[in-house]
Amino acid sequence: MTQPAHRPLHGVLFFPVTPFGPDGAPDLDLFRRHVRAGVDAGAGAVFACCGTGEYHALDLEEYRDLVAAAVEETAGEVPVFAGVGHGTALASRFARLAGDAGADGLLAMPPYLVVPGQRGLVRHYTEVAAATGLDVIVYQRDNAVLTPDSVVRLARLRNVVGVKDGHGDLELMQRIVSAVRSELPGRSLSYFNGLPTAEQTQLAYRGIGVRLYSSAAFCFAPEVAIAFHQALEGGDEPTARRLLDGFYRPLVELRQQGPGYAVSLVKAGVRLRGLDVGPVRAPLVEPAPEHVAALRELITRGLALVEGAA
Repeated sequence: MTQPAHRPLHGVLFFPVTPFGPDGAPDLDLFRRHVRAGVDAGAGAVFACCGTGEYHALDLEEYRDLVAAAVEETAGEVPVFAGVGHGTALASRFARLAGDAGADGLLAMPPYLVVPGQRGLVRHYTEVAAATGLDVIVYQRDNAVLTPDSVVRLARLRNVVGVKDGHGDLELMQRIVSAVRSELPGRSLSYFNGLPTAEQTQLAYRGIGVRLYSSAAFCFAPEVAIAFHQALEGGDEPTARRLLDGFYRPLVELRQQGPGYAVSLVKAGVRLRGLDVGPVRAPLVEPAPEHVAALRELITRGLALVEGAA
């Protein structure tokens, strides 16, 4: 089977937040600074306007401008993927805008609201992939959990290059990996751990061969995220466990203190590190002050753990 020509992904995958200015509009200058800081810190790719970037709250024009800003700022140093979602027709419009803005690929998130069957999911992702020549990573979670057979069908599409798992069923992911390997010899998909605070589960995902993962913590603690990734890649289990126990587990427990904290707490963390990216948009709300204070202490602890391991 002929493989699509695409840039392989590696390293820590960076999902920047979307800064909003005092007028409520996206602040493109701040966004460029945020993207540049992530690339300079060692990000392997930039995933703009995805979940952490509040894709759900962006209109078409804002989305186009943000993706274009990410592409311009990275200037080809690392791949830029853009999120797409909603229903099939609107997701396809976003996909075309991402292509026009120069993105390298798409993260195709679940369709809006409905709970479709497997035929409907395959049809949705097939039509989104057909709307663009960009590489497409299919994101399974919530109302869009795929069977191994469905992934095999999608893997036959030339520009589907990966599956990101936000569902968390390792047995299912193992069967997906096995089915693609068995049914499509020579067809290599990239597989991603896409659970919130993916570092917390990445040791388990590595056990089934899933080495890529998204890192929301990289937005506000790139030093910790890079140290953890290097520990995994280098087989340094003591450092990985120290960061899991001292930083990532408390971060997960803090994230669970409020709805929407997977986004709003990350944005608060970016502000704590000196970049005023503004608030989240509705329907999300800001974290409680005591939780922001706890995050400040946790960041300090994480940085100390990294320094202690050096």
